Amino acid sequence: MDRAHRWLLAFLLGTGVATVQPATRLMASQEARASAPGPESQQATLKSAAVHISAEPYDFQTEQQLLVFANQSRQHAGAPPLKLDAGLSQAARNHAEAMLKAQRLSHQLDGEPSLPQRLAATTQLQLAEEAENVALDYDAQNGHEHLMLSAPHRANLLNPAYNVVGLGVVRSGEQIYIVQDFGNALLKYSPAEVKEHVAAAVNQARLQANRPALQDRNWLAADDAACSMAHADKIEIAADRKPAESGTVLTYTSLRPETLPGEAAHVIDGRNLRSFSVGACYGRTTTYPAGVYWVVLLLQ
Repeated sequence: MDRAHRWLLAFLLGTGVATVQPATRLMASQEARASAPGPESQQATLKSAAVHISAEPYDFQTEQQLLVFANQSRQHAGAPPLKLDAGLSQAARNHAEAMLKAQRLSHQLDGEPSLPQRLAATTQLQLAEEAENVALDYDAQNGHEHLMLSAPHRANLLNPAYNVVGLGVVRSGEQIYIVQDFGNALLKYSPAEVKEHVAAAVNQARLQANRPALQDRNWLAADDAACSMAHADKIEIAADRKPAESGTVLTYTSLRPETLPGEAAHVIDGRNLRSFSVGACYGRTTTYPAGVYWVVLLLQ
């Protein structure tokens, strides 16, 4: 198949026309930013008589070439380079191998965890966003060019918010299965650092409201109260962890503790407030597989 023909088939599939059976196939997902496609658009069955598995399970050289091509394109677009992450790459390789065995392109094969769950299982990065490209092609150059010619795949590759990537490539005869797992990795804080950021945000909000700074009372059970929410995977303090003191309690989850939730402003600028206490706990849960900070803010 000539190169122009390959491009045409890849472009048609990328725009939703899936009535052909090309050798070049592409699929893209953007977690937490777009509604998920239905099962028919999530899966593309590959027509092949047999699975040809290389003696080496992963094509490391092609993975490196794809990283170089991706960062070259990002440089031309003014986006910062992607850093290769070993954990994300393990997730990408696992998924590429699963697609090879299933002979199908999909972002979630039968019985397979979702993308956030797959990434959380192999990396300790604190991810605010994640996305994935999957493709079937012949080599790194063709694979990258075809991905760049498809709007959703190009958007993932050039998204300036992404700063880390995992790459997985497995070979089947003359073809390769490609998986690119993108992420927006944030700085990871200790609970003490989270509390410092929340405290600073509280007093900054007071300053902007022309209110005096509040005293940090350091409620000793605040961290336990925050952890009770993480353990229950609910933004609600366990009954035996609630503060005995009177006051207003705000509970929330956050990936950026330096920023308070919007609804906190009208409470924090109260005229009669004199002090506050912060509790924080980091936890990975079913709702937050990549992890999040659980915060309790007591205002008195």
